[in-house]
Amino acid sequence: MDQNDGLINGVSANEDGEAEAIPDIFNASSVADIKATLSALQDREASVTARLEALVASQKDFSRELGRLDILRARIGSQASNTRAISHGMLSETAATAHRISSAVHRLDLEQSRVKTTLEMVEQVMELKACVLGVAGSMGASQDWETAASYLNRASRISPEIINGAFAADIVPTAEVPDPPAVTLENAAESLCGLFLREFDRAVKENDGAKITRFFKLFPLIDRSAVGLDVYGRYVCQGVASRARTNLNTGTGGAQSKEGYFYASALTKLFEHIAQIVESHGGLVERHYGPGNMSRVIERLQVEADVQGGIILETWSDEWHVDRKLTDIKSYAFTFLVQSFLPNTRGGPQRTNSPGTRDGASQRTSEDEGVDMKEIDGILNEMSLMLGRWSLYSRFLADKCRAVDSEELVLPNFLLESPLCQKVNERLVSPFNLMTTFFLRRSVEKAFQIDEPPSDLTLNLQRPPTSNPPYITSAVDDIMYIVNKVLEQSLATGHKPIVMNVVPTIARVLGSDFIGMIQRKMRDETYPRPVVPGGPPPEAVVVSFLVLINNLDVAIDYINRILKNFLESDGANGATGEPHNRDSGGRIPHLFPLDNDAEAVAGALRSLSSSFESKAQDLIGDGIQVVFNNVVKTRLRPILADAFRDFEYEPRGGDGDQGGGLDDEEIAASELDSSAGGSEVRRRFMTSWRELLVPISRILTGRAFDRLLGVTIASLARLLEKRIWSYHGRVNALGATRLERDITGVISAAVDIGESYVSADGGGGSRYRHREAFGRCTQIVMVMGLEEEEWDEIEKSGGDMVDKLSAEERSRARAMVV
Repeated sequence: MDQNDGLINGVSANEDGEAEAIPDIFNASSVADIKATLSALQDREASVTARLEALVASQKDFSRELGRLDILRARIGSQASNTRAISHGMLSETAATAHRISSAVHRLDLEQSRVKTTLEMVEQVMELKACVLGVAGSMGASQDWETAASYLNRASRISPEIINGAFAADIVPTAEVPDPPAVTLENAAESLCGLFLREFDRAVKENDGAKITRFFKLFPLIDRSAVGLDVYGRYVCQGVASRARTNLNTGTGGAQSKEGYFYASALTKLFEHIAQIVESHGGLVERHYGPGNMSRVIERLQVEADVQGGIILETWSDEWHVDRKLTDIKSYAFTFLVQSFLPNTRGGPQRTNSPGTRDGASQRTSEDEGVDMKEIDGILNEMSLMLGRWSLYSRFLADKCRAVDSEELVLPNFLLESPLCQKVNERLVSPFNLMTTFFLRRSVEKAFQIDEPPSDLTLNLQRPPTSNPPYITSAVDDIMYIVNKVLEQSLATGHKPIVMNVVPTIARVLGSDFIGMIQRKMRDETYPRPVVPGGPPPEAVVVSFLVLINNLDVAIDYINRILKNFLESDGANGATGEPHNRDSGGRIPHLFPLDNDAEAVAGALRSLSSSFESKAQDLIGDGIQVVFNNVVKTRLRPILADAFRDFEYEPRGGDGDQGGGLDDEEIAASELDSSAGGSEVRRRFMTSWRELLVPISRILTGRAFDRLLGVTIASLARLLEKRIWSYHGRVNALGATRLERDITGVISAAVDIGESYVSADGGGGSRYRHREAFGRCTQIVMVMGLEEEEWDEIEKSGGDMVDKLSAEERSRARAMVV
């Protein structure tokens, strides 16, 4: 289709070659459509004409550029012809010469390489022949075993291809040594190996250390290192077995075996003897047999340690009747603890030292005799010592078997899979966990059975206590001593699984038995109920309840101090008396150096502290609330009423009534009275306040009393605020000043008792903290006494100075003054 056809059909191409729609004249339905089509065709014709004219105008430039390109092509053609002539005429001969020289050099290098290889082979064959002849000569009449071994060692450095090659088979054999060199060397090595074994055994029998060392050093020279290490391991194991039997036979079966931890001492001596062998002989083995070969001797020693250590543990277990004691422990019923948590069926609380309790304790004598706590304690001490020695021994072997380029300390598999390791888990770890749980829980039970409260405590201010605070029952000291002892024993084992078992057990026993027993006593025996409705609880019950709160607070302090000692101390090991490294991490990293054991153990100890403190603090909070509700709260309103008794802050009546109104003379007298030592309201309040709280503060610990004081002051602040609001419309300007001073005096007296009676460890900064509770009261009386100018400034600032009061409350306080 030509262009005209395209135009007729309504399609044309623009300058960019894109299709451009033109109205189809055949579809025109009117004269206007025909004119539009004609106009489009004319525009298209003008565009095409302009393009053609532009092409014609640029034809001269194109012709000129084409001529220039033809000239450049002619010049380049001549240059290419010259270049081909130079390449064929001059460089071809040079290239051929270079190729010939390169080929010659390559052939020369190949010949030199072959000559060098041949010379090396000849030299090695000559060395092989010298070694073969030297071995034969040394093993002949001279019997120079060291020289023969050195010749064999030299021969071992020759390539096996040369030893077994045809050239060596033709050159090396002689009339004196007709066999092929490989056969000769192997026969010589076997012969020398048998000879060395016989001489080594003879030296062992004769206990000749020099000869033992002499022949032990020769095995690696004849390529029999494995044989030498095995025979040497057998030799040192004989000494280990002999020494272990001697140590065990000196006290087994007699009284000595049950005193001084005899079996722990025997196991310690076994491990120390092995460690001495490894330390003293390790250098010799590494020097003559190469790095890492001492591990083979250590494995052989461990086999003997399995036998001798297993004998010690089995004998110890049989002599102490450990299995029978475990059976007794599992069957122990903890009758006292169980009955203590049962509902009180006698209709009233029982005192710990009541005759009924003592009778019940006497009836349990036969039950207690079934498990001798002294024997259990002794067994635990010896098990702790043995486990500690086992952990130390295991870490020693791990260090000796550690790869040179490794920094991680990991127990070797032969130790983890050894029979002694299984025996330790069976005879020590499992019984230790069971006995520790029993020992801890039975100690808690026994401590509460013989628990004694302080006998000189009273709420009478005229009878101060004669003993020293903190005032707690004897059970706290007894139980925390046992907790410290159990933790000390467990950590001294250096065995992570034991610690990870014992620490949660301690947390469980303290949470369920210790805290549970105190909670039961607080609920059933010492709950401060009033004898008559509206009256105060009995003094003895209140005192006992306060002492139980002290038990919890002091126990938290004990636990934190015990765990801090383990986590941060750098003194001696309390269980074994051994010093440990001084470092910022305390004893834990030294006792548990494997992998991440130290972090896991430290985390378990911190978890014990946090869980116990959380449970104890919850119960302390409940106890403080009980003391406040049943002992303190009912006294607060009467104390305030008595302090403000007969005091009014309204203008004096016109009839001359003396009912408490104020005049200028009374205000002046009030100011003089305040400067002399405080208002009458403050003195009255302080007297009653002290009578209420000082007896309690003398008994409670500082932290516990500070919590009680916080609850009490919060309630007092609410009551005081209500009293202030009750003076609405009954205060004049002078009365507002007097009221502000009285309120300030009451607040000072209330918070001063905190500074006076809260100890430094529990109430530091309590004055300012408790004063915050009276913020609303202070701001109310301040707004009442402001001058108009001061009040306007506060209003302009949006009440920033009295931020505890809303705008409505500020207006209400301002309206109180009449």
